[in-house]
Amino acid sequence: MPREHYLNHEFGIKSWLLTKDHKRIGILYMLSITFFFVIGGIGATLIRLNLLTPYGTLVSAETYNKLFTLHGIMMVFFFLVPSVPAVLGNFALPLMLGAKDVAFPKINLLSWYIFIAGGSLELWALISGGVDTGWTFYTPFSTTFSNTNVITAALAIFIAGFSSILTGLNFIVTTHRMRAPGMTWFKMPLFVWSTYATAIIQVLGTPVIAITLVLVAMERAFHIGVFDPRWGGDPVLFQHMFWFYSHPAVYIMILPGMGVISEIIPCFARKSMFGYKFVAFSSIAIAVFGFIVWGHHLFIAGISVYSAMVFSFLSYAVAIPSAIKVFNWSATLYKGSISYRTPMLYAFGFIGLFTIGGLTGLFVAALGLDVHVHDTYFIIAHFHYIMVGGMVMAYLGGIHYWWPKITGRMYPEGWAKLSALVIFLGFNLTFFPQFILGYLGMPRRYHTYPPEFQVLNVLSSAGASILAVGYLLPLIYLLWSIRYGEVAGNNPWGASGLEWQTTSPPPPDNFAVTPVVTEEAYDYSKEREAAFV
Repeated sequence: MPREHYLNHEFGIKSWLLTKDHKRIGILYMLSITFFFVIGGIGATLIRLNLLTPYGTLVSAETYNKLFTLHGIMMVFFFLVPSVPAVLGNFALPLMLGAKDVAFPKINLLSWYIFIAGGSLELWALISGGVDTGWTFYTPFSTTFSNTNVITAALAIFIAGFSSILTGLNFIVTTHRMRAPGMTWFKMPLFVWSTYATAIIQVLGTPVIAITLVLVAMERAFHIGVFDPRWGGDPVLFQHMFWFYSHPAVYIMILPGMGVISEIIPCFARKSMFGYKFVAFSSIAIAVFGFIVWGHHLFIAGISVYSAMVFSFLSYAVAIPSAIKVFNWSATLYKGSISYRTPMLYAFGFIGLFTIGGLTGLFVAALGLDVHVHDTYFIIAHFHYIMVGGMVMAYLGGIHYWWPKITGRMYPEGWAKLSALVIFLGFNLTFFPQFILGYLGMPRRYHTYPPEFQVLNVLSSAGASILAVGYLLPLIYLLWSIRYGEVAGNNPWGASGLEWQTTSPPPPDNFAVTPVVTEEAYDYSKEREAAFV
């Protein structure tokens, strides 16, 4: 008789749509954000095709504005922000804590429905006339001059924000109240630490962007005069409110990815994490610092030189906890027994691309350089090296790491390694030329450009086509593996952590007997390795 697990516990669409199992909700999020990723990717494809020629012959300027808005909103609010927390956090966090579920299972399901409602409304706004403000909704253009679906788009993000808040609340309470016996704070996996820090940002920061976009909609509808100077408002106030959330949102996107890398590296280096407490506290430090560096987005917006200098200093300071993580990951690799499996390749890719993105962030934290590169393709490249090069590599690394636990099947290792290599090469070919374009002065958000920039733009568009192939490969072989993949076993990686002590796929209640934690978070001692073998 087949063993019962969360995938075959109940059958039918209704059982999935009404499930309160955190693992199934994680799968629902995975399917949802993959759909929104494809929509955002279509927008990116059309943008790069238009930029093959200097004169933008594919689409008009108005359509181009709507395309990069569609790409930005879909990718930021409906893929990057929820990807690791909502998918991997939902699936793995309770398992890693030794819990049977999250603290509030019904609210967890509600958060997915709210996410789908917000995403559906946003998609309708973007395809039925579109939005041309960019994902930043800068005023007074968004409140006065744009003739597109700004109100609908803003309200859709407002709705989706409640999903982020509820998910963060669930993770905070789960971490505090549902840890297995013996799991002290300093025996928690580092993925839990990073997800906990992310949840704090979600709960504290998301209401700010929500009310900001509501004010945009109200000003547009009723002329209340918060941001528009014609009615006594201040457009720079909008930038302060928007970036007060949106810079911490960068850490909502990247912090869980850092947690994934902190799980992969000890496992495939067969070593305990070097400086565990420093890595754990650096996640909290990033969450705290993330709320006090928003001003570097306003260096050319008219803020005082004194405040700009303070924000510049703080922007340098926020790099320190990130650098601590990179240093400790590197130290963990030193003299490790490294296994070059697919999750580890994604971890290497993450470290390389995130480091480039972080170092170029120091350029835009410098007042003089920021004036030169602000609103150029340098910013595009920097942002994508952090978000796409970093976060997406971590997300795919986490998917490949926990895929045997999610499905009970292994994927074809050769194809998986090939996809990791193609993504790494395609990404660098796509975005590294944009650093050069930005330094040379090519502004972003323009559908035409001077002919001397064409060679670098063609390189970037060629890289985007390679990157698209790299993203398509995992979709194919992971789906194939569900039916034809080799049976994984409970712990195919020989990893530490409670999630590997239950069956693959896990049963509906995760554990037959509540586990008791007696070891440190990353115990790869010789005795443990011998016992595993």
